[in-house]
Amino acid sequence: MTPLNTAVLTLSDTRTYDNDTSGDFLVAAAKEAGHVVVARELHEDCRYKMRATVSQWIASPDVQVVLVTGGTGFAGRDSTPESLTPLFDKQIEGFGEIFRYESYKEIGSSTIQSRAVAGMANGVVIFCMPGSTGACKTAWKLIEEQLNSEHKPCNFAKVLKQV
Repeated sequence: MTPLNTAVLTLSDTRTYDNDTSGDFLVAAAKEAGHVVVARELHEDCRYKMRATVSQWIASPDVQVVLVTGGTGFAGRDSTPESLTPLFDKQIEGFGEIFRYESYKEIGSSTIQSRAVAGMANGVVIFCMPGSTGACKTAWKLIEEQLNSEHKPCNFAKVLKQV
């Protein structure tokens, strides 16, 4: 398996690094899968800060994967999809669809309030998932295989920029 350079961004108006269990989970899961976490940030739900951070990571020669948790719901300041999809060169429609399908099995119809999205930009894959740790675990089930360079018949590792 080829290790991928991964960045993790948590978006929350209430969490800090001390209680960011979703960010902690994504960092641990990426490392356990053999990837390298090259950056981690936590911002309040601010479309401009998140867009600036993700834009920097997309432009960086050292980042291949961006995992974003938070801001995908319908609360007042939730704006991750609106903020980040304009950065995508290509959207990965199947991620949100399959995420909601799997999430439905766990939380029922409340999953329709998830606006999980994913896309590719400048050879970087970006996954945006809800802020709950449970949702991150559900999303990781999909993401992990697609970041594994040995997964067949296809995976994102083969189409990411080389570092």
